[in-house]
Amino acid sequence: MAPTNDHPGEQAAQNPIKLIAIHDTPLSLDEVFRAVGDDAAGGTALFVGTVRNHDGGADVDKLGYSCHPSAEAEMRRVAEKVVAEFPVRALAAVHRVGDLGVGDLAVVVAVSCPHRGEAFEACRKLIDDLKHEVPIWKHQTFSDGTEEWVGAC
Repeated sequence: MAPTNDHPGEQAAQNPIKLIAIHDTPLSLDEVFRAVGDDAAGGTALFVGTVRNHDGGADVDKLGYSCHPSAEAEMRRVAEKVVAEFPVRALAAVHRVGDLGVGDLAVVVAVSCPHRGEAFEACRKLIDDLKHEVPIWKHQTFSDGTEEWVGAC
């Protein structure tokens, strides 16, 4: 049978944005993955951003994230751009604020689409645009006692 885009499952869902949130508690991969489950999705892409132990050649001990009160609304705006560009069946994005240690989850995003290529592309656009457009700031503390604020995400 030849593939066709006429089937409803090949199209974007009516309300594909399932979860957008800023949390001050540890993030859950399961929460995000469950949110993007869709029987018409043949591909689900998930990205997990974690706190690494280094940045710019220096050892990182810890960091803290803070955000502007508009951050969640801005996350939704970015998500709406992604669903307008790709046939998204379901989308979820959560970001952590507060103090985090090395290895902690800072951000989790996921996108389900009819096919894997679309899911990968949509997920990449989602995380890249969130990083550049959402007012979330990172305050890093280095092993040598110095500190640094980093723009968005």
